[in-house]
Amino acid sequence: MWPSFVTEWGSTAAERAESFPCDELLPGASMTLFRAVDAAAPAEDVFRWLCQLRAAPYSYDRLDNGGRRSPQALTPGLERLEVGQRMMSIFRLAAFEPGTSITARSSGTMFGEVAITYRVRDTAAGRSRLVAKVLAEPPIRGPFGWPMRALLAPGDLIMMRRQLLNLAALAESRPPAEMIGG
Repeated sequence: MWPSFVTEWGSTAAERAESFPCDELLPGASMTLFRAVDAAAPAEDVFRWLCQLRAAPYSYDRLDNGGRRSPQALTPGLERLEVGQRMMSIFRLAAFEPGTSITARSSGTMFGEVAITYRVRDTAAGRSRLVAKVLAEPPIRGPFGWPMRALLAPGDLIMMRRQLLNLAALAESRPPAEMIGG
């Protein structure tokens, strides 16, 4: 239905062929989306910014954060992950691999069932790759059924592209000493 840049933005064929933890949460999902960016920062720094998704979505704050600006400095303690914690207001942390990946899940009337894994890996000294895989089963019926099935992929591209670019830029712009507020 959508061109590949909408469903596979920034990702490589090799990344799309890999398995992700979210695959276990929604194995029969009708929609699969990939998003990926390079970061001029080590994976551990990018992962620490992924932990900030517990505090805010880091996308377009006027749309998805009630107009509040996503924190521009790391919040101490958010790196202490536990399954079940709230993330980006509508998700719950489903699984994580310290320093490597965060997997979250949401179930609701508007978006239906959604599972997402953010994975970061070092690619070279001081550089990393952040890949997100989204699995979705939008609602079939109800007021959000048809609109979500039609608009989830391009809407996610707009929002997640901004999110990943913001997280990469924050990781790139903060030396390690500044990252934990000191």
